[in-house]
Amino acid sequence: MRNPKLVPYETIVRATSGEPEAIDEVLRHYSKRIRRASLENGQVNKDTEDNIKRRLIAALFQFRFDGQPT
Repeated sequence: MRNPKLVPYETIVRATSGEPEAIDEVLRHYSKRIRRASLENGQVNKDTEDNIKRRLIAALFQFRFDGQPT
């Protein structure tokens, strides 16, 4: 049984290889958390939201499954 709090492994594998649909799925999965982290004075700060998304995408491309450092 799949845990809904986790991004499926297959999606992560596809996202780390640069598949746009998988990257979008990861961003959608974390969208509520990203928006919550982007709040400033009760309003979403778009620059902060975009920065978090950029950093998440960059982390996907740095992720390695073989245990080797990047």
